[in-house]
Amino acid sequence: MKKVTASNDSTRRMKAQRIAAVLLCLSLAGPVFFSHMNHAASPQQDVSEYEKRLEEIAAQIDTLKTQIKREENRKVSLLSRLEKIGFKKKLIRKEISLYHVRMEKSNAELRFLNKKISALKAKLGREKESVSKILVTLYKFGRLNFFGFMLQAGDMRSLLSENKHLILLARHQQQTVSEYLNALNELKSSERKVESKKSEIALLLDQAEKKKIELDGEEQKNQRLLNEINRNKATHQKIMAELTDRAEQLQKLMKKILSNQAGLPVSLTPLYEKKGRIPWPISGRIVTYFGLKKHPRFNTMTKNNGIEIAPRKSVVVKSIHPGTVVYNDHFQGYGNLLIIDHGMSYYSLYGHCTDFLVKKGDPIQSQQAIAMAGDLGSLKGQTLYFEIRYKTKPLNPLQWLKRR
Repeated sequence: MKKVTASNDSTRRMKAQRIAAVLLCLSLAGPVFFSHMNHAASPQQDVSEYEKRLEEIAAQIDTLKTQIKREENRKVSLLSRLEKIGFKKKLIRKEISLYHVRMEKSNAELRFLNKKISALKAKLGREKESVSKILVTLYKFGRLNFFGFMLQAGDMRSLLSENKHLILLARHQQQTVSEYLNALNELKSSERKVESKKSEIALLLDQAEKKKIELDGEEQKNQRLLNEINRNKATHQKIMAELTDRAEQLQKLMKKILSNQAGLPVSLTPLYEKKGRIPWPISGRIVTYFGLKKHPRFNTMTKNNGIEIAPRKSVVVKSIHPGTVVYNDHFQGYGNLLIIDHGMSYYSLYGHCTDFLVKKGDPIQSQQAIAMAGDLGSLKGQTLYFEIRYKTKPLNPLQWLKRR
């Protein structure tokens, strides 16, 4: 009986050692693969920049909604109607921008998911054979009962010496299979996320398209009002009277700014020294000239304190000279208005802007981007309204700007 028992113990020991050897061979590639997978799962696209842009646009949308509400509370006038339409157009454009940024973010996340899925499929494909061998081995030899096996061993010290890695290897093969299954689950989860992102992008695209239709409606409403102003003499005279009143309000604003004028550095080159050589704030065609102008149809006279420039390509507005921003806000009749103090009581004014790129108090360099030209408050579509003033007196910009 002792010989039979010893023979059985020897058989069990050899069987266990063979299993250990098989498990060792099958497990060699496992740690490298899954260690690599953990590193590959880190996000490739930093979404913080998208989140920042979304927050900025959302804040601009809230501001526009406030401005629209303010216009609704104003006394009804042609200017208020015109600017309310302008604000709504700008609001819709911002909402479209919001959808586009969301789509960019979703597309970036989709690209990352697709890369992750490709990596998972490639790695899982390579590891499938190794895991299959582990499963076959477990099926052939059955689950090891190490506790019972060690109880039957005659020499515990010898057993531990010869099989010290057996338990660790058995645990490792369980971990390898478990991690492989986890990777499969991660693949399925990523594929579900891909489908979800595709649906999200499709919805955002649909919402953006609906907003474009809404924008077209506001554009048509704006054009109908402009047509009425241009074709109906009474309507034209009414809005000219409103614009004259707003010009007087701008004059009061300039007086207030002049009274609060802060001295600029003495080293600053005076604006008057560059008369006739000042760079243009934007490249484009002049659609409204400085001074008294006669309406070709109604024979009415209009006084313009500045010029209007329709941009050719870029809508970026640039400062004509170094200075400091002393005003950047909505001013009815001029849309979004920005005023720069160039020192020694010289100022430049930029109206009909759609967005400001600088804020009040900012020091400005020559040819620095300061705003984006728009159509808010404009009777001529997308234009830049531009003035140069000495104290409160408007100067003819064409005598100061470079000849073209």
